[in-house]
Order: sequence, then C-alpha cells, then structure tokens
Amino acid sequence: VRPLPGGDYAVDSQSGATYVVDASEGTCTCPDATIRGETCKHRRRVALEITAHRVPPPGKRAATCAACGTETFVAATAQPPLCSNCELESGDIVVDREPGDRLLVSCVTDERADEVTIPTAGTTVADYPTNEGYPPDDIVVEVAYFSDALDSADPRTYSFPHSRLQRTDDAALIDT
Repeated sequence: VRPLPGGDYAVDSQSGATYVVDASEGTCTCPDATIRGETCKHRRRVALEITAHRVPPPGKRAATCAACGTETFVAATAQPPLCSNCELESGDIVVDREPGDRLLVSCVTDERADEVTIPTAGTTVADYPTNEGYPPDDIVVEVAYFSDALDSADPRTYSFPHSRLQRTDDAALIDT
C-alpha cells in the first residue's frame, strides 16, 4: 500500500495489477468494487495499514517532526510539521522553562533559531544569551507575554526556541 497525492492509496495485488483506493469515499478501482459493489480486500488492506500506522490516514502525510525529529503523520498542509507532543498553535499558553513566565503563542515559524535575527539585540535567537544550551537548529516560536496579551490588542511578540517552551494546562491560569 502506497499513499498517493490527493489522499488516495495504490494497492499492488498478487496478480501484478495495481488498484487505487479512495479511503475517504470508500471506493476501489478493482472489479470486485466496481462491478459487484462489494467491500474488497484492497479497501480492507488500506484500512489495516492506516490502523497499524504504516501509512498516513486521509488528509495526513508522513513527516519528520521539525522540533524533536520523530517520524509522525501530520496534516497535509502542516508547516512546519510537528508531532502531537510538539505541536503548538496560535492562542496556546506555554511556560518559558527559564523564569517560568506564561506566554501566549502567536505563531510557530519554520525558521531555525540560528536564522532568525533579533533586531534590537543584533544577534540571532540561537545566540541570544538566555538561549544558551538550546539547539541552534530549533524552530522559532513567536510569543507574547501573557500579561501583555491581556492588556493590549496588539502585544509585542518575542522569538523563542521551541524547546525552551513547555505546554501548560489552561486551568493553571486560575491561580495567576
């Protein structure tokens, strides 16, 4: 079973023929499916491969997580590709591992910390003194300090290496 562009799957049969399965629509190009209208072995095989995590489900693609390097399945349009453990979205609340400040994610970029310059500091995110020890090839996350985000409609954002940030439970904000 091989994923094809557009969410279909190619299934090579023992007879040497290749059939195309559309898992979302539940169709196959084999005679059992097209002539008899039966659920064929090719559709069942695609379902087994998806369930076993050997091929991505419809709407997803295989990728290497840009933050931790894990092989994973991500949304077909995900940029940068992030596994479920590393995924951050705009509006997520994270904690800065250094001073413990709560931050609000503005966006996750596909740029590396050694490629992003902090204009006011004249250095890259990777070379910024408080980021010492974090990987220079770490992806950059744009964040705002939580208190600033509450007080301003357009808070200033800051660039952080992804691994410096830790996801947190929104319920923890009740104590702040």
